[in-house]
Amino acid sequence: RLPDKPETDNNLYFCLCLSSVTCFPLSAPTDLWESTGQEVASALQALGLPIDPVVTMETDDGAREALKVVREADKVKVVIMCMSSVLIGGEHQRRLLLAALDMGMISDGYVFIPYDALLYAMPYQDTVFPQLTNSTQLRHAYSAVLTVTMASDQSFYEAFRQAQMSREIRTTVSATEVSPLFGTIFNMVYFVAKSVEERRQAGGGHWVTGEQLVQSDGGFDFQGFSQVLYGGKEGRGLQARYVVLDSDGDRLVPTHSLAPTHTDGKVGGLRSLGRSFVFPGGKPPTASFCWFSREEACTGGVDFMTMVLIFLLLCALIGAFFHWIKKYKRAANITKLILTLDDIVFIDTQVSRKKLNDESIMRSLLEIKTPFRSIARSYILTTPESSNIGILEVHLKIQNVSEISNNLHTIRLEMRHENLNLYLGLFMDCGIFALVVEHCPRGSLADLLADSNMRLDWMFKSSLLMDLIKGMKYLHLRGLSHGRLKSTNCLVDGRFVLKVTDYGLPMILYSQNLNLPEDPQELLWTSPELLRNPVRGGSFAGDVFSFSIITQEVISRTQPYAMMDMPAHEIIDRLKNPPPLCRPIISVDEAPDDCLSLMNECWNEDPNKRPSFDDIFKQFRGSNRGKRANIIDSMLRMLEQYSSNLEDLIRERTDELEVERNKTEKLIGQLLPKSVAQALKKGKPVQPEHYSDATLYFSDIVGFTTISALSDPIEVVDLLNDLYTMFDAIIATHDVYKVETIGDAYMVASGVPNRNGNRHAAEVANMSLDILHSIAAFKIRHMPEMKVKIRIGLHSGPVVAGVVGLMMPRYCLFGDTVTTASLMESSGLPYRIHISLSTVKVLTSLKLGYHIETRKVKGSEDTYWLMGQDGFTKPLPVPPDLSGGASNHGISLDEIPVERRQKFLDRQKKMKK
Repeated sequence: RLPDKPETDNNLYFCLCLSSVTCFPLSAPTDLWESTGQEVASALQALGLPIDPVVTMETDDGAREALKVVREADKVKVVIMCMSSVLIGGEHQRRLLLAALDMGMISDGYVFIPYDALLYAMPYQDTVFPQLTNSTQLRHAYSAVLTVTMASDQSFYEAFRQAQMSREIRTTVSATEVSPLFGTIFNMVYFVAKSVEERRQAGGGHWVTGEQLVQSDGGFDFQGFSQVLYGGKEGRGLQARYVVLDSDGDRLVPTHSLAPTHTDGKVGGLRSLGRSFVFPGGKPPTASFCWFSREEACTGGVDFMTMVLIFLLLCALIGAFFHWIKKYKRAANITKLILTLDDIVFIDTQVSRKKLNDESIMRSLLEIKTPFRSIARSYILTTPESSNIGILEVHLKIQNVSEISNNLHTIRLEMRHENLNLYLGLFMDCGIFALVVEHCPRGSLADLLADSNMRLDWMFKSSLLMDLIKGMKYLHLRGLSHGRLKSTNCLVDGRFVLKVTDYGLPMILYSQNLNLPEDPQELLWTSPELLRNPVRGGSFAGDVFSFSIITQEVISRTQPYAMMDMPAHEIIDRLKNPPPLCRPIISVDEAPDDCLSLMNECWNEDPNKRPSFDDIFKQFRGSNRGKRANIIDSMLRMLEQYSSNLEDLIRERTDELEVERNKTEKLIGQLLPKSVAQALKKGKPVQPEHYSDATLYFSDIVGFTTISALSDPIEVVDLLNDLYTMFDAIIATHDVYKVETIGDAYMVASGVPNRNGNRHAAEVANMSLDILHSIAAFKIRHMPEMKVKIRIGLHSGPVVAGVVGLMMPRYCLFGDTVTTASLMESSGLPYRIHISLSTVKVLTSLKLGYHIETRKVKGSEDTYWLMGQDGFTKPLPVPPDLSGGASNHGISLDEIPVERRQKFLDRQKKMKK
C-alpha cells in the first residue's frame, strides 16, 4: 500500500533520540488530532521509545492542566504537540506555549515538537511570522520549539504564485488565505498520479487497478509543489528532504538539512548548514551526523560501559596529576632551607609580621643571648602542609649563609631517627636568624619533670631515659657528639616520645667563629674536662657525663645539683677544681640499684672510664630485667589504678547531682504549680485552663502609703518580708495556692490549680481567720508601737488560669471573679473579712458553723462579714471605730509615733508646695 505519511514517525523517532528522557504526546481536543496522537504514540512505542499516554487538552484552562500532568510525569522533557501550529493560526498551540512560559517550563529545559510541521513544508524562506512579531511572550515561548519540516527550494507563497501563473491553481485565491497543508495535498495527489503513470507504462499502457498500484516499486524523483520529492523503493513511500529550524526572533532559520533515503537505496544523513541549534538543557551528546540514523541512533558507536570506563580513567589521570603536583610542591617546601615569613604562618604567641617588623619587639627578641633554648618556650608555627613546627632563635652573626645551609642540609639528610628532632630549615627575616624544627607539644624534658600534675612512676621515667639513650647512641654511631646535652634540649612529643634536639649546632657555632657568653646555670650538665678547656667543644665522654646529670633530674625530679644548696657558679668552680668531687646525691630508694650504679659510672671523673652509649644501652636494658620500657604500659597501669575508685567517684557525683536537682525542683515548685513546672521542663506548652469553682483571697495593708512615707526603703522591704513570711507559714497548713504579691497586696486561691470540690471556700475562710488572728500580734520591726491593720476580701466563682510569658513565666488568674475579689478587699474595713454572696452560699452549704453577718450599705447590693466559726477560739483583733466619716484606707495622725509625726507633717507640707 502507499504510506499516508512521508516517514514522519521515523523522522520524529530520530529527533527524540537526541534526548534520553520520556516523551509525552499532547493533542488538541478534536477527533482528528486525538486519533493522530494515538497513532504517533503507537508508532514510537513500536520503535522502542518510552512514551507516556496521550493527554488531550480540554477547553478553558486545559493547557495548564495538561502541562501539570507533563510536569508530574517521571523524566519527561519532550512534548509532542499534536495540533495545528500556531504559525498557521493554531489557537490551541498558542495557549499551550503561553501556559508553558507562565509555568516556567520554557526555562526548565522542556522541548516542544510540533507534529504537524512534519507533514508539510513550513514556510521559512524569507518569511516573517506575524504571530511572533506581535507577541513578545509567544516569541520567547517559541524558543523552546524544535521544528522539523520539509525542505523547500522556495517559499510556499512563491510556489503558490507560480502555480497560479502556470494556470495550475485558480488566480482568485490569495496565497495568504491558503494553509501550507495545501502543498502536502498537492504532493500526495501528484505522487499517486506519478505512481499510476509509472505502473501503466510498465504494464504496456493499460490502466491499472488499485492492487497493481500498491505493487509499484517506486524509485523515482519528481518536482513537488515547492521542493523535489522522492518515491522510495520497496514501499518506503513518499520521501522528502527535511530541515531542522530554530527560531530567530519572528523568523525560522534552518540549522541542519536531513537528506532522505534516496532512490538508489542509500541512507541519507544530517548536514550542518553553518548554524548551531540552541537545545534547552544543553547540546546533544554526540555529533549531528547520527541524529537521524536509526542504525546509530545518537550513540556514536560507543556503549554506556565504555563511556563509564573512559570517564573513570580520565578521573584517575586527573587525580594522579594533582597528586603529583601536591607531592612536587611538598618536596619543594621540604628541600627549601632558607625560610621567611612568606613560607610559614604564625598561629599564636603574639608573634606576627607586624610585630616582627616592630623595632621594640625585634630588640627584645635579640636580647636573648642563650643560643640553645627549649622549644617549649618558643614560638609555634604551621607550614602550608599544616604540620606543626617550632622556631628556635639562635643569636649569631650571619657571615656565610651558604656554609650554614650546607651543614644543615647534611644533617637533615644523614640524621634520621625516631629519637632525634628533625631540622626543617633556617628562618631569616626581620633581622632574626633561627632554626626551624619539628614542634613537640609536651615541651622539654625539664618542663615535663617540673609539672607537678604529671605523675611519673619508674616505668615512665625509664621509658624517657631509654629514648634518650637510643637517640644519643645513634648520634655517636654517626660520629657526631652533641656537646651541649641537657634536659632543656630533650623534647617530648604528643606521644611522650623523647627527642634530642640542638645536635650538630657546634658545627654552626664553629663556622661563625663566635665566642658565646657563658651562663653558669647552663653549664651544670657539662663534664669537668670540658669546663677546664678554654675552647668549649664536645666529646663522646662529655655527652655521657651530661646523660648522668639528666638521669639525676629524672630520678629525683629536681634541678641539677639541687640537693647541694649552692649557687651555680660555685658548683662549676668545684667541678673544675677537685677534690673533693662534686656530684649530685641520690637516695637509694628513688631508683633501682642497677640504674644508680650506671649513673655513677657515667659521671666518673676519668673520661676514659665512662661507658659508651652502646654499653649504656645494654646495661640499662638489663636493669629492666629484659623488659621493654614502654610508656604505654606505664600509662595503662596508671589507668588501672584510677579505675579502682572510678565507681565511687561517679556515685558521689551522682548523689551531688541529685541533691542539686532536688533543690532546683523545690525552687521551681515554689514559683509555679507542680503540673505547670513539669510541663515546662518537658518543653510542652501550658494551655490555659478553666476552673468552674474557686475562691480567691485578696488582702492589703491599711495606710501602707503612710507607713512607706515614714520609713526608709530598706525598712519597707523588711516589713513586707516579715509579714509575708508569716502569711506563707499560715497558708502552708491549708489547701490553697499563693498566686502572687504586688506591693502590699497578697493574693491566694483555692480550687486552683488543684480542684477540691466545694472545700475551696472553707479553706480560704479558715486561712483568713488564721491570718487575722496572727496580724494582731505582728509588730513592725522599726516602729513596734504602730499596729499593722489589713483588709481581707473573698469571692467565689469561675476563673481561667494560665502561664504568661516565656522569660520569668508567671501563673496568673483571669476573669470577673478576680476583679470582684479585689473589689471586696478594697471596699472592706480594717481587721474585717469582707465576703460576697457567692462565697456565703458555698460556706452555708457546707454547714460548718461559720458566723456571718450582713453588711448593710445603702443603695448597693448586700455583702457580708465573716466573724468566726464554731470551734475557732483564737482571739481576733477588734475592728476600729470608723464613725464620724473616718476613712478605711488611711492611718489617723494619732496612730503615728510622736518621733515620726513631725517628719510626716513636713513631708506633707513639701508635697502641697
